Amino acid sequence: MKININLKWPISCYTGILVIGLYCVFTFTSLALFPPPFSAFDNWLSDLGNSSYNPNGAVLYNLGCILTGIMLFPFFIGLSKWYKDEIWHKVLVIIIQVVGSFSGFALIMIGVYSEDFPSPHIFWSEVFFDVNLIVLVLASLALFFHPDFIKWIALYGILVAIINLLFVFFVGTPILEWFTVFTALGYVGLIVYNMYIKFR
Repeated sequence: MKININLKWPISCYTGILVIGLYCVFTFTSLALFPPPFSAFDNWLSDLGNSSYNPNGAVLYNLGCILTGIMLFPFFIGLSKWYKDEIWHKVLVIIIQVVGSFSGFALIMIGVYSEDFPSPHIFWSEVFFDVNLIVLVLASLALFFHPDFIKWIALYGILVAIINLLFVFFVGTPILEWFTVFTALGYVGLIVYNMYIKFR
């Protein structure tokens, strides 16, 4: 039996909204359950998933990372809407899709291996932020040269990449992690907006 699913908008619009929504809902619910004091200047996001620090909310943060990571797969796969006829551009977008999907897997592993498992958690956290930086740079370049992509959104993506780069070099600053994650979520939201107005 053949099933036809007609979506009003590209799949990346739906899954991009879920990426933002799932991460924010689970993160801030976990934060509400975190015993005070908690500060973005002193606490890493992953502290929310530490069962010793956050016994009532850790499972929610870790589950949020897993669900968000899962949603990143269809989000990046849906970027096939940005394919152009030029081979170099299509190849670049495919690389973004592959590397971006791997970032989703890394985020899942961050949820699986929380701070309760220090060594694998640190490994997968480093992988996620390094891969995220690559995705941000490549996506900003590829989409900047697409005629249907809004240029200021691509420039915002470059700014987010710079913030991510600062975090990679200044890893001892929790507030930079918060900026890195939430500005990246903002970039996802802007890509969703761009796809909504161009491909609806």
